[in-house]
Amino acid sequence: MPRTLKRLLWLVAALVIIAALLYHERGAAMLAGFSWQRLGASLEGANFGLLALGLATIFVSYAVRAARWKRFSRYMGRARFWNVYSATIMGFTAIFLLGRAGEPVRPLLIARKDRLPVGDSLGVYVVERIFDAGATVALAACALLLMPRGLIAGAGQQSGALLRDARLAGGALFGVVLAFVALLLYFRVHGAKALQSQTRHWHRRGGWRGRIATLVDGFSEGLQAIRSASDLFAAISYTAIHWAVVALVYFWVILSFGSSAGDLGFRGAMLVLAFTMVGSVVQLPTVGGGMQLSTFLVLSVIFGVEKEPAAAIAIMVWIITFAAVTIVGLPLLIREGWSMGALRRLVREEEREEERGKHATLAEIDMAKSAPEKRR
Repeated sequence: MPRTLKRLLWLVAALVIIAALLYHERGAAMLAGFSWQRLGASLEGANFGLLALGLATIFVSYAVRAARWKRFSRYMGRARFWNVYSATIMGFTAIFLLGRAGEPVRPLLIARKDRLPVGDSLGVYVVERIFDAGATVALAACALLLMPRGLIAGAGQQSGALLRDARLAGGALFGVVLAFVALLLYFRVHGAKALQSQTRHWHRRGGWRGRIATLVDGFSEGLQAIRSASDLFAAISYTAIHWAVVALVYFWVILSFGSSAGDLGFRGAMLVLAFTMVGSVVQLPTVGGGMQLSTFLVLSVIFGVEKEPAAAIAIMVWIITFAAVTIVGLPLLIREGWSMGALRRLVREEEREEERGKHATLAEIDMAKSAPEKRR
């Protein structure tokens, strides 16, 4: 299909777009003297064995994410691991193909595969995102607290003061994580039902009020997955394992570029990951951009990696941690009969229902898949 092929070409076009972004900023001080030949040499000189190891490991991270979702779903029905895992891979492929608009695809596919309540599945998705946001703060806190002396570029005689400030910042962020967990527990015990009752009448009004009411309901329903201390411990453990695996992928990608990437170590890779997760919130249409640029900037500006290896690392991180899921996800989507048009219809149907303060039903999900393509 032409549109699907067009989307696949973004994998190659992304390299051109990153190059265009760098070229656009060529006059900036941080890109002065940038050499395209050295960028190519950095990519050619990478250790492809480590890159292949990172590529294989990123699919392990999706498996951990699927196991966490299965644990979250234990009170709403029986979720089978393979169904959740395959839907997770297809869901992230949909995000690559459709951009941010494709985010609802994963919970909707999981609900369809195991015939689970759609509202509960979207609630699990909301809670999952909250835990991942907490993981971003926790990663930054750990990396700052454990930051070795001399890691920050250009520290010189101020290294002691910078290290002290970094560790103070890490301690503050760690306090934020503890406050976040406490607030989550309080909301689970006291606040969820009260807030849900306050927004219940918004469902009938639709529009932005209906969307907010649906989001509040989703959060409240998702919190039903955490009913005991063991549930909370399992959620935190799965989240920690998942992001530790992703940090290991970052470490192997950085390590694959040898001495040109500096001596960051695993703690440095954790900090790069934390900055990249924050930067991924800012996206260019369809392709992204925030993720790649934040990786490039933290490597070149904060850690003093030369610009060409930093750009090469940013490219490989984006390919392995974001684009590579399509290697498996596209065949799965094709095998299960999901076209680009069907995915778009699925997203549009969910958006329409959210405006009414509801969610798409399983029947509507099936209809979005089987509806014939409209010729233009």
